[in-house]
Amino acid sequence: MMIAKVNEGCIACGACIDICPEVFRYGIDGTSEAYREVTDANEEAAKEARDSCPVSVIDIEE
Repeated sequence: MMIAKVNEGCIACGACIDICPEVFRYGIDGTSEAYREVTDANEEAAKEARDSCPVSVIDIEE
């Protein structure tokens, strides 16, 4: 499994949440956060969310 992280600089656009709600959600501060591990079932969507981030603040680590 892999771990996703949303780093500082998130602009709370929600793109990652729209693409992969299985891994990303809004945190208490209104910005996105990764709340679940990236699994085989959602890996493609999580990577698409990372690649679609307009400010490139998502990392996915193995």
